[in-house]
Amino acid sequence: MFQNIYIVEEKEELIKKVKSRFRSSRVFKFKNVNSCDVQLEIKSIPDLIIINEDDIGMELDKLCKNIRNDEDNSITPIIVISSNLERKHKLSIMKNSVEYYIEKPIDEEALYYTIKNITRLLAANRTVSPLTGLPGNVQIQTELKKRLLKKKAFEILYFDLDNFKAYNDVYGFLKGDEIIKLTARVITRNIHDIEGSDVFVGHVGGDDFIAIVDDNVDYEAICQNIIAEFDIEVLKHFNDVDIERGYLDVQNRKGVTEQFPLTSVSIGVVVADEKRFANTLEIGEVGAQVKHLAKTTMGSSYAIDRRKEE
Repeated sequence: MFQNIYIVEEKEELIKKVKSRFRSSRVFKFKNVNSCDVQLEIKSIPDLIIINEDDIGMELDKLCKNIRNDEDNSITPIIVISSNLERKHKLSIMKNSVEYYIEKPIDEEALYYTIKNITRLLAANRTVSPLTGLPGNVQIQTELKKRLLKKKAFEILYFDLDNFKAYNDVYGFLKGDEIIKLTARVITRNIHDIEGSDVFVGHVGGDDFIAIVDDNVDYEAICQNIIAEFDIEVLKHFNDVDIERGYLDVQNRKGVTEQFPLTSVSIGVVVADEKRFANTLEIGEVGAQVKHLAKTTMGSSYAIDRRKEE
């Protein structure tokens, strides 16, 4: 995944130096932003913002506050580079949640590693699920917003396990965690094997996952492959008795034994054309509906919402 870094300055002197230092790296993308355009440009949610204080058209304190007050960039790291060596000024800026204040003259090699280390930590911190190693809700929302801003069609796949609580009741939570990890592996393997497409897989929490793919992808084939692989692999987590009879015996709170089918996976697919959705909330609402539709079918299944904006 690319690291998008915005450098805020007017004369494009710093960005030339930084680009030169990173010329051999294909991971980092640098963009010059004028201070008067910051509010608009950061809607694309960069991974890192670098401000050259000596070359901006507004007060640094105000600029930093504007960035931090933007909901989507409340945690975006900021580096300030300045020739102002006064301690009082430096502390005043860092109070605005600026991560680094680098004094001029710039040690270009030190700046290079500062940028690399910050982005490395970002990548690690986004992996909020210690169980699956997948990005969590913050990064999921960020990814959806980025897709909407591009105004290009894409598809969202919502995954949910069926009768997973029954499995936990019978086999225990540790065994249940193994099925969660299995689900993550199956989804990731099938999504990340797609060539020529920008893909994303996230762990919403519990037994809920999400994948985002470009519109040029055969998402029905992906659903079919995931279901086929999951239905085979999940049986390794059941004993022979349960597999043979095809259901679990679970006692409810009243002591009455109930029967539940073996764990399966339901997939709800939302086709998001260029004009259909205005925000991520609308996508989530449709995703919940189509996933619920998939869950009405016994066993592993998928349902697709292809509705388009009138």
